[in-house]
Amino acid sequence: MAAAERSSVRNMPAIEHKLNITEEEIPENIRLIAEKQGECPKTKQQQIEQFRNHILEQKNCLPHRNDDKYLEKFLRARYWKIGASYKLLCNYYKFREDNKRFYEKVRPMDLRHLGDENILTVTPYRDQLGHRILIYRFGCWRPNRVTVDDIFRATIILQELGSLEPISQIMGGVAIFDLKDLGLEHMLHLSPSVAQKMIALLVTSMPIRTAALHIVNQNWLFNAAFKIFKPFLNASMREKLYIHGSDMSSLHKHIYPEHLPKRYGGLHEDYLYTLWLDMLEQQCAESEIQKDMEQLGFIFD
Repeated sequence: MAAAERSSVRNMPAIEHKLNITEEEIPENIRLIAEKQGECPKTKQQQIEQFRNHILEQKNCLPHRNDDKYLEKFLRARYWKIGASYKLLCNYYKFREDNKRFYEKVRPMDLRHLGDENILTVTPYRDQLGHRILIYRFGCWRPNRVTVDDIFRATIILQELGSLEPISQIMGGVAIFDLKDLGLEHMLHLSPSVAQKMIALLVTSMPIRTAALHIVNQNWLFNAAFKIFKPFLNASMREKLYIHGSDMSSLHKHIYPEHLPKRYGGLHEDYLYTLWLDMLEQQCAESEIQKDMEQLGFIFD
């Protein structure tokens, strides 16, 4: 499978801030990977129907949508295992219920200041395996200017948008936590509650998989920060956690340099979060993206 995955982005489109939201945009190599994950073109409709019936029978979680397209992303995120997909669905709606302030009456365009601060972004390109790359630069965060809640809101928007992409539903994404210049002012805001919410978004409660977490440029405060996060990492995720320090050659063993920003020994410029908001403003008018996001509580007027 590794060989197939490594060739899976040969037919990816040129770099641009654009969501690949149609099934037709899935390259053939990734279609083969999807089949290895349990997605069978001949029985897919039947599997979705079984999942829909399972949701209705269990009655513990009633999603705001149960159409094929919506349910499919939960199935893809858990390799088409109905029990695991249902657990993910329940986790997702519980997170939404417990954190309504991250969704309801949130205007994505009001979060441009996070792009100005360069705290987080998602690459407009994919790595050699087909993953989008979510990058956090916590040292750029100034808590007196950007709230923790806004970081969560911006993360959720990126995750929700990513979950609309069939390629990302199949391949998932990877995250880089750049801890350069992490200071005590940041540690004061990294409570267990914050850590639990962050892991929920990246691991347990969103219909898109995080294939790996990469820690780079950590300093002496990392051990204290990691002690906060570690209890919320399951065994599977701990195996996908890689700590590289300032050794970018270590990072390159997982993400090839041609798919990384220059600051990590790669070839790309930095692409700001605001560029995704510009895309969202434009592409929303041309597709059902805005409708999907508005159903979650986001506001675009």
